[in-house]
Amino acid sequence: MKLSILDQAPIASGATPQNALQESLKLAQLAEKTGYTRYWIAEHHDMPGLACPAPEVMLSYIGAGTSTIRIGAGAILLPHYKPYKVVETFHLLASLFPGRIDLGIGRAPGGSAEATMALSDNFLENVRTMPQKLKELLRFLHSDFPDENMFSKIKASPIPAEPPEVWLLGTSEKSGKLAAQTGIAYAFGQFMSDKDGAEILKGYRTHFQPKYELKQPKSILTVNAVCAETTEKAKEMALSAHLWRIQQFQGITSGIPSIDEAKAYKYKPEEREMIEAAEKKMVIGNPSEVRKQLLDIARKYGADELMIVTIIHSYDDRLKSYELIANEMGEMMK
Repeated sequence: MKLSILDQAPIASGATPQNALQESLKLAQLAEKTGYTRYWIAEHHDMPGLACPAPEVMLSYIGAGTSTIRIGAGAILLPHYKPYKVVETFHLLASLFPGRIDLGIGRAPGGSAEATMALSDNFLENVRTMPQKLKELLRFLHSDFPDENMFSKIKASPIPAEPPEVWLLGTSEKSGKLAAQTGIAYAFGQFMSDKDGAEILKGYRTHFQPKYELKQPKSILTVNAVCAETTEKAKEMALSAHLWRIQQFQGITSGIPSIDEAKAYKYKPEEREMIEAAEKKMVIGNPSEVRKQLLDIARKYGADELMIVTIIHSYDDRLKSYELIANEMGEMMK
């Protein structure tokens, strides 16, 4: 079973954005060393506690600090951008790091309404026309516009020896259908969705229509996981993520709180309910417990690959969590 990493570049309380981005490189290097298939980094805009608004910039930094692991955006939020510019950028990355680049595409705003307005005009209209924008992006990637189209006269240079692998990221049935119709790989974000991911992935596989180099459906399921030497420590580590999400609802713009801060916080009954609901969608435990949960998830969803996102306060604990999972899964990841 393949395992990969989704990094949201979390900023721990007391740390700086620079610290967070440097820790992202350490995470990618650990992923490469321990056998993860790919490392993706997400796009967020003016999001308290998250440091990366431009995955395409970070990927140059990550690529230069690694040598074999696939690296990519999880995701470039296409409604904000013109497809041609996105393809140019990822063709450049694919030329710099041959055979290693993934281009994940998403449709979310990635930030507040104000940030969305600052980034792009007519965001909602751009979301509505997302299928057309995605098809245009694929035509630029493969240089296959019909002759009568004015874009047939241009190339998204430089043209790499191996094009980026395209993924559509989503949390709903609509995104699964679009990925199937356009013949591209699909990553379902179960960690941020209340939808039935197993059914959505089944629908993607059933309706997949090959169009370019991908001849069979290919899918990733993204889950939130925290692993430690003991179950008690793993649950303790997860407290920082729970409190951070509560603070987001409260409009508090701080970094990921420490375990001590999370323990000292006085939780309201409705906040405890939020935590209980969140933990039902998370994988939390010691290595053997996490292994069992991941294998159960893989069987239930039928995804080709599991992608793990871990947001906790301590960067060292985060590295250790990913390392413990890799060590426990062992030969299965190869």
